[in-house]
Amino acid sequence: MPARIPPLAITAYTATCAAARGLDALFEAVRERRGGLDENDLADHPLPCFIGRVDGLEEMPLPAAFAQHDARNNRLAWLGLNQDGFLDTARALRDRYGADRVALVLGTSTSSIGETETAYRHLDADGRFAPEQRRAVHQPHSLGLFVQDVLGLDGPCLSIATACSSSAKVFASAERLLRAGIVDAAIVGGVDTLCGSVLYGFNSLGLVAPQACRPFDIARCGLSLGEAAGFAILERAEGGNALVNKSTSCLVGYGESSDAHHMSAPHPQGLGAQLAIEDALARAGIGPADVDYINLHGTATPQNDAVEAALIARLFAATTLASSTKGWTGHTLGAAGIVEAALTLLALERGLVPGTLNLETPDPVCGPQIMIDNRERTIGVALSNSFGFGGNNCCLAFARAQAA
Repeated sequence: MPARIPPLAITAYTATCAAARGLDALFEAVRERRGGLDENDLADHPLPCFIGRVDGLEEMPLPAAFAQHDARNNRLAWLGLNQDGFLDTARALRDRYGADRVALVLGTSTSSIGETETAYRHLDADGRFAPEQRRAVHQPHSLGLFVQDVLGLDGPCLSIATACSSSAKVFASAERLLRAGIVDAAIVGGVDTLCGSVLYGFNSLGLVAPQACRPFDIARCGLSLGEAAGFAILERAEGGNALVNKSTSCLVGYGESSDAHHMSAPHPQGLGAQLAIEDALARAGIGPADVDYINLHGTATPQNDAVEAALIARLFAATTLASSTKGWTGHTLGAAGIVEAALTLLALERGLVPGTLNLETPDPVCGPQIMIDNRERTIGVALSNSFGFGGNNCCLAFARAQAA
């Protein structure tokens, strides 16, 4: 088992998705049970399904100073950075520690592949990209290059692309960079946007539902894809950090595993997911009985939900609350980890635990942990699960500084 880690303070965070832009609006959407899923209206991709789309990106070009980075994914990143005062906070962090002492660790699954699709649709007479498309956006590291440019950072800049666990694993990588003394702070996050490769790729696997997703419902038939951007700042909780007090939320543990059971299906007993959860608890120095709430991966695909529900019923007490928030956001792929971390932190800080939107009749495999309705409860410790293709799993553990 891994050793317990010192807690890391989360001194700022933000999230933008189909349901809301910024934390207060997201909290209100959860409180009012107002989801962001709607019928697919992406003009170039008329697949009959529901999606979690962030409106207005098409009319939102990047500022001229960053025009070379222009792509739907980077536009969403810019929109996300400009919520909750995060952009100014991140630049102040850079000034406080130095541009080379702040790490940038971002998760994405498709990066700017939507822009690459556009470039291929408009090849010149010689079969090459048009001159305006010969830019650095056509690569998996496009997001990292853009945010690094915006924030003026010179420290480590990492892109993590492990499917749906990408922007959960950023917390683990940042913790190791901080613990090793390579940096003094880290900005983590994730951004993914909708595009043809995403919609038709998941549809080819038979995973896209024709209606809004219904996590853990007996009648569930697939996921609803979405897009989102989220960011957080991690700093050492100990050592006299003036920004940290007893109520500050902290990362207290994480667990990662790669069970490699199948290219797209989870291990039937959830063994890789279980290992990730157990490692997160071990790094936090706690047991299953200490966990008050779990934000589940809960994609609404038949196999994923059955495996995760059985695992939660097996490991945790009946009094532990658990839910999937994908009815609000859709499955935001490489941004799922950071957005669900933000939703978990909101539950921890504001005492309102989200239920599972669109869940009507729970699958019999579900234990008493999985909630339909929202519930008010004081949360001491919360987990957030992210399980990706290829059995790439990550679980994050959060608590207040006074309990860490």
